[in-house]
Amino acid sequence: MNATLRSEVRSYGYELSFHKKNKERVLNSNLPYILETSKAIKEESKAITLHTVKYNCKWSSNAVNLGHQMTFKTLALDSKLKHTIIKDLDNFIKGKDFYRKIGRAWKRGYLLYGPPGTGKSSLIAATGNYLNYDIYDLDLTDVESNAHLRSLLLSMSNQSILVIEDIDCTIKVQNRESRDKFKNQENTARIIIFTTNHKDRLDPALMRPRRMDMHIHMSYCTYSAFKQLAFNYLGISHHQLFDQIEELLRQAEVARELMKKSNTEVSLQGLLEFLENKVSEQDKVKTDATCGCTELGS
Repeated sequence: MNATLRSEVRSYGYELSFHKKNKERVLNSNLPYILETSKAIKEESKAITLHTVKYNCKWSSNAVNLGHQMTFKTLALDSKLKHTIIKDLDNFIKGKDFYRKIGRAWKRGYLLYGPPGTGKSSLIAATGNYLNYDIYDLDLTDVESNAHLRSLLLSMSNQSILVIEDIDCTIKVQNRESRDKFKNQENTARIIIFTTNHKDRLDPALMRPRRMDMHIHMSYCTYSAFKQLAFNYLGISHHQLFDQIEELLRQAEVARELMKKSNTEVSLQGLLEFLENKVSEQDKVKTDATCGCTELGS
């Protein structure tokens, strides 16, 4: 170890002195509190790491810090849905004894489904940051056999998130049977997140509880999500144009429109025009459909 590296490595030792009469209180109360606090501080400062599969069916040793600042506080998601997800995650991380009692692996499966661009990746990042769990991004097309799959799953760190994207394109349940790979890891907390743009294409057997415990529909921007986006990008919680936007807001991507202008009035007015155009286009499509017309690109 060279001098430069040695200068970066520091260890500290502490000596705890106390009167003999306080021995029981120090050992049974004070010291456990110090250790728990130290552990909490260490976890809080931990950088979330993103792992991917290498060519030889092993997790990359050059894992990168996630560097994604998305949190549930800033996530543009319906507030009730967000609360439900957070509550479910909290119950999971507190449920080690419960899972052991019922004889199940300590894991929880989520299916995120909906059109592209509706925030599935942002929800995954927010979950990782909330739990402070490393994220393992698994493309099943890179896995050659069940043996390789098992090796990858067993080599994941404790308290981690396994992400399998576009599950409808990459898996046959009868060939993978990945549900059994964690069965002997009852002391290892694992979150498994599947994503798909087409829930209807999934094998029903894959969506059973214990494989996918919670199905989360990621829809286009709702009014609740819009208000979060407006706060994130414009720093406002209310505006006189909000009521009109709420009436028009349907299947629209608003984040891009809000980012176009830094001026609040101009940005919201531009969004309003964008939504009005969306409604006009949808009405035209309906009219064309009733007369048997087919509309090709704008």
